[in-house]
Amino acid sequence: MAALSGLASALESYRGRDRLLRTLAYCSQLVGGVLVEQGPARADVGARLLAVSSQLSGCRTILRLFDDVAMFVYTKQYGLGAEEEDILVRCVSVLGNLADQLYYPCEHIAWAADAKILHVDAARWWVLSTALWGLSLLLGIVSQRPRSTRGAVEARIQSELMTLLSNLADLANAVHWLPPGFLWAGRFPPWLVGLLGTISSLLSVFQAARASGWADKAAS
Repeated sequence: MAALSGLASALESYRGRDRLLRTLAYCSQLVGGVLVEQGPARADVGARLLAVSSQLSGCRTILRLFDDVAMFVYTKQYGLGAEEEDILVRCVSVLGNLADQLYYPCEHIAWAADAKILHVDAARWWVLSTALWGLSLLLGIVSQRPRSTRGAVEARIQSELMTLLSNLADLANAVHWLPPGFLWAGRFPPWLVGLLGTISSLLSVFQAARASGWADKAAS
């Protein structure tokens, strides 16, 4: 019952719903991709799951139209990271915030181009937004350095390890979505994209649950 109450509470927030949508989208892509590759007998069900995944991803894209303000407030509050003791982490974080801030308007333009609202090349803007997302992930990986007091080192390392694995999985997908010819761009089958995204999403859900405390209560 505690887990159900915690889930209901999480789904009342935008971030909680976004995590669920993301997880469901990638899980659908994972299962759908596997079914499609198993032959004609299961290809129809697989194609339907891939369609579900596409619709859920589209829903998240539309909801992100409203993320610019929150990102701007966070970027402004962090500023140049004066409270951060580690100079490398400070510089990387500032660059990461800049990449995140630029990501949103680029994705909005790409979405508007796909929807025929703007007459621009959608593909270019999707590539640019994906590149900014990949850059943000890469900077996030670089910034994962132990910075905690001794009493909190173990918990901090566990959290940073999960963040690192999540960012690595997302970065692999980000490279895949870049134009063919760059590293492994365009080479992943749908199921592999779904697998990496599912891993990243579940790690994010677990971290959020642990931070809120209801995961521990549900297990007790």
